[in-house]
Amino acid sequence: MRRLGEEPAPSGAGGGANAAFTSLLEDSAEELYESAPCGYLSTLMDGTIAKINDTLLEWLGLERTAVVGRRRFADLLTVGGKLYHETHFAPLLRMQGELRGIALELKTQAGARLPVLVSSVVKRGGQGEPLLIRTTVFDAADRRAYEEELLRRRREAEQARAEAERARREAEADRARLADALAVLQRSLVPDSLPDVPGLETAVHYHTASADRLGGDFYDLFPLDGERWAFFLGDVCGKGPEAASLTSLTRYTLRAAALHDPAPEAALTTLNAVLYERYAVGGDPRYCTAIFGVVEPGPAGATVHLASGGHPPAMVLRADGGVELLPTPGGLLVGVLPDAPVGSVRTTLAPGETLLLYTDGLTEARTGPGDRYGEDALRAFAAGRAPASPQQLITALTGLLDGFGDGLDDDTALLALGVPAARPTTELPR
Repeated sequence: MRRLGEEPAPSGAGGGANAAFTSLLEDSAEELYESAPCGYLSTLMDGTIAKINDTLLEWLGLERTAVVGRRRFADLLTVGGKLYHETHFAPLLRMQGELRGIALELKTQAGARLPVLVSSVVKRGGQGEPLLIRTTVFDAADRRAYEEELLRRRREAEQARAEAERARREAEADRARLADALAVLQRSLVPDSLPDVPGLETAVHYHTASADRLGGDFYDLFPLDGERWAFFLGDVCGKGPEAASLTSLTRYTLRAAALHDPAPEAALTTLNAVLYERYAVGGDPRYCTAIFGVVEPGPAGATVHLASGGHPPAMVLRADGGVELLPTPGGLLVGVLPDAPVGSVRTTLAPGETLLLYTDGLTEARTGPGDRYGEDALRAFAAGRAPASPQQLITALTGLLDGFGDGLDDDTALLALGVPAARPTTELPR
């Protein structure tokens, strides 16, 4: 049985093996000191080196005779290490009597820097007087390399974050500039405000589905002569710059056509010819839906002549609370065929009655999975608010659009024209 503290005997049958193993364990204290995996040195209280082991001499590339009794511990340090030793290390060691794990740098004979971790303890005599300093030195080159790698990676990560943040800010600034530019361009595609029309009230609303893309809805109201006014509203195919170009061409073509021939059918026929020749003939057909009208206010109300090319029907809110759709059967998309038919209709507006034009962004708003708002719901909504002035109607519809939230994913234009309701008269007492 092996006693506590005895080295275990190696396996093997021969006594020679035991002797060989035992001889391996017979290291002297001197051998353990000189060949330790760390550096050892002892110095006098003034720092003069009195003893140093072979390991530390090998790290430094120095001979024992050039060190013992000839150099101080501080002489083995780099310039920065010497300064730290004199201002911090040595004073703290004298006060505390012990320091552990202090990072310093030694300077080798070849001029290289050797990062080390230093622990020192003051050996004292029987009366407590300091006799010498024993110091242990651990090679921290691998640790320093690891720390430097961590620092390098950290700096790279911080730089990457900074670059990402800078790129994000630049992207936000670019988006803001783009949104501003698009807003300015979008405003150029529709009038800033509607003109005052004698004998009529008007109101308009334009909802842009995305601040990052130009919309394709358009509208306008302008005088033809001293008595009649032309108006139109429509929606071009597509989004973005190409849609904006088509919108601009459509709007100015309709204005020019109306001044040449104010008949609504003629204006849409001219627009169809222009779009077809500009796009379809070249193999890139582009089209729009549009409703064009001429209104002539009078003493008892207003007459309205409408023509439509594939556009949702106009709606009239009557003074008695009824709602009437004005279908224009036969009208096709404008710009698809060389001779697209145009549907037309006429009506009159009595005092207190309002005409509403709208684009399909309103009726095609999503109200649930696979569900659209639709014309029937719009008609019921209008019936619940008739009679209403143009401004009252547009205000109500704006609230409806806001209520759709994300379901409203298309641009929407609303244009309302109406005859003011007659003011009630009161008889003066006789």
